[in-house]
Amino acid sequence: MTYDLAARFAQTSGLLYFVALFAGVGLYALWPRNQGRFDAAARLPLDEE
Repeated sequence: MTYDLAARFAQTSGLLYFVALFAGVGLYALWPRNQGRFDAAARLPLDEE
């Protein structure tokens, strides 16, 4: 395995990993079941308790 082949493999696998991670975070943030939790967190700075 040459350096160029190893570098290309690392770049491609890293790109695929971060795309999958980004898609997972996006799905988590947009999942309807989590809406109440995120709405409560958005109102937290405005609560005067």
